[in-house]
Amino acid sequence: MKLIFGLIIGTFCFNSYSLNIKLATLVPKGTSWAKTIQSMAKEIKKETSGKVKFKVYYGGVQGDEPVVLQKTRIGQIHGGIFTGKTLGDIFSDVRAIEIPFNFYHDEQKALASLEKNKNYFNEKIEENGFINLGFYGIGKVYVVSTKKVKSLQELKGIKMWAWEGDKIIRAMMESLELVSVPLALPDVMSSLSTGIIEAAYGPPLAILALQWQNKIKYLIDFPTAYTIGALLITNKQWKKVSAPHREIIKKIAKKYVDEANKHAIEDNKKALSTLKELGVEFVSFNEVDLKQAEKIRNTVTSKLKGNILSSKILKELETQR
Repeated sequence: MKLIFGLIIGTFCFNSYSLNIKLATLVPKGTSWAKTIQSMAKEIKKETSGKVKFKVYYGGVQGDEPVVLQKTRIGQIHGGIFTGKTLGDIFSDVRAIEIPFNFYHDEQKALASLEKNKNYFNEKIEENGFINLGFYGIGKVYVVSTKKVKSLQELKGIKMWAWEGDKIIRAMMESLELVSVPLALPDVMSSLSTGIIEAAYGPPLAILALQWQNKIKYLIDFPTAYTIGALLITNKQWKKVSAPHREIIKKIAKKYVDEANKHAIEDNKKALSTLKELGVEFVSFNEVDLKQAEKIRNTVTSKLKGNILSSKILKELETQR
C-alpha cells in the first residue's frame, strides 16, 4: 500500500513540476550560433511538454562572463555558455586546449583532442558545480590591431587587451614581451577607439560580432591558438530536472551543439573573407617568425605547468599534437 501511495505521489509531482532555466551568453542574437541555441530551447520545451523552459539572455545583457559566473554562484542565473578564461576558472585544465601555438595550425586536431579529454573535463567540471551539456569549438584565434605589425619584433611593446585574470594569455604576452592591458570584454571596443589598447584577439566570427572591424585596420594572418566554450548548467538547478527530462535535454543539446560546431568552421572562414572585403589588411609574418611559435609555446607551457595546468593534461596533449 505504501509503495502504491508513493508511486501516486511521485507521478503527481512529476506531472505538476515546471522549471525555468536561465542561461546567459555573450553570443549576439541573429548569429548562427544564437539560432542553434534558440532552436534547442524551443525543442526542449516541446519535448518536455513545457515542463522545462530555457530563458536565454544574449549579447552580454547579463554582463561579461565572469559576472555571469558570479551570478550562477548566488542563483540569479542557472548557467550559460562559458569560454576561455571563465571556463578555466571553473576547471583550469580545460584551458590546455587553448595553449598558444598548440593546435593553431590544425582545427581538427584541436577538436579531436577535446573529444578525447572530454570525460575527464566533464567529471571535474561537475565536481566544481556544473553539468556540461556540450563543448563548443569556437575557432582559431587571430590578433587584430590598429597599428601595422610585420614581425614578432614589431609586436613587442604593443598594448594588447587581455581578459581580466586570464593567466594563460598573460603567460603568452610575457613570452612575446607585449604590454598587457586587462579589460572586461565589453570595454575592448571603446579602448581600441581611444588608444588605451592597440590590439586584441579573437576568432574571426567574434571579431565581426563584436564589431571590432570598425576600429582595427590589420589582422595578423597567423592564428595564435584555438578557443573553446561549453554550455553549462549549475548542479543545483540540474538536480531539479526529472530524470526522464535530463535524458531528453542531453540528447537535444548534443544535437544543437554539434550543429553549432559545424556552422562555426564555415562561419569563421566566411568571416575572414568579410574582414578582407571590409578593408582589413591581412599581414603575414616571415618563416623565421613562424618557427618561433614552437619556442613560444614551450615557454608558455613551462610557465603554466603545475601552476595553472596539471602535468596529467599536458602529458596527454603531447601525445595528441
